[in-house]
Amino acid sequence: MNARSNPASLMLCCRRVSAAERSASRRPESSNALKVQQLAALKFKDKAPAHYEERHFISLELGGHPRDSKNLWLEMWGTPGTPLTSRGPFPSHLVGAKTKDRVKDALHKAVCDGTLTLQEAQQIIVTDWFKYHRDSVLK
Repeated sequence: MNARSNPASLMLCCRRVSAAERSASRRPESSNALKVQQLAALKFKDKAPAHYEERHFISLELGGHPRDSKNLWLEMWGTPGTPLTSRGPFPSHLVGAKTKDRVKDALHKAVCDGTLTLQEAQQIIVTDWFKYHRDSVLK
């Protein structure tokens, strides 16, 4: 377990949770203020907070801590050449926040099904989630 993990959420990993409950627990309370702060600190060229989603490095479904700053980062909805907002549309050729959501959900299912351990899923999400997307989700 690492600094990004939330031990309490590990026991709830495979518990069925309503969509409303999941959505309410995903976003940090000061998401937009945090985005502005992160954009300034990281010196991104695109300074529009609406073009980014505040992400959990290790998702809540995989035992990630919901508000630890070490587990929060910005991910573009689209690409620098094609900036998008949370309203989309999300063309399938763009890899961004929506693509990672599909990977996160597939990893969560694999942990609950017992085909991956929680530690394996966390390692995948922090090291090369796109490879998992290409090799497992797109198949």
